[in-house]
Amino acid sequence: MLLTLASVFAFLYVIGIAAQRLLYPKTPILEVMVYPLVAVLAQVFAYLLMLGFMVLIVKRVPSQDFWQAIRWNWPKNWATYLMAGVALSFALQGIAHLLPIPKELPMDRFFKTPAEAWVLSLFGVTFAPLLEELFFRGFLYPVLARRLGISIAVLATSAGFSLIHAPQLGRAWGPVLVIFIVGLAFTITRAVTKSVAAPLIMHVAYNSTLSILLFAGTDGFRHLERLNQ
Repeated sequence: MLLTLASVFAFLYVIGIAAQRLLYPKTPILEVMVYPLVAVLAQVFAYLLMLGFMVLIVKRVPSQDFWQAIRWNWPKNWATYLMAGVALSFALQGIAHLLPIPKELPMDRFFKTPAEAWVLSLFGVTFAPLLEELFFRGFLYPVLARRLGISIAVLATSAGFSLIHAPQLGRAWGPVLVIFIVGLAFTITRAVTKSVAAPLIMHVAYNSTLSILLFAGTDGFRHLERLNQ
């Protein structure tokens, strides 16, 4: 966790400087660092570093297979988890309407242009779910389960999952609660199935459903102003 946080800030600074010198020479560095494409690229590099570190941890035992160690265990009934992710997305959209959700969130800045919307959507259905599931359900959950028991591990992992998304949600309790419930569903699935692949399928399906709804609601990301209506 410390490595991930430190690397995000480090890559954000490095990529921000590169973007400023090459593309935005008259823009202050702090402003460049919050540009959506710069932030996403920094997160990609940080996640890659985190993946490499996780592999190194597993390979401390030379004969140990990475995917077996994290309990990848691809489920035979994968379509069930795919549908579960879609259903979870629609269900929580309904719950969100009953909660105090701010009209504008920090994450909205990632949807100012069609290019930014495409980049974030693709990142959200590919790289982000994979690395988040490897870390939270593949590494963090089993450690907490051994140390603290399954119930506390499920709650703690779900809380950590919601907290890393909190800054994007303005730390408003309504949307953070929704993400906590999402994390709870993923972690319970991991605990019951003893598989990291199962919640990954749910995660991809959940994010994909949100992206498809956003794509349809903005006419193919061409009318992003509808998000604030």
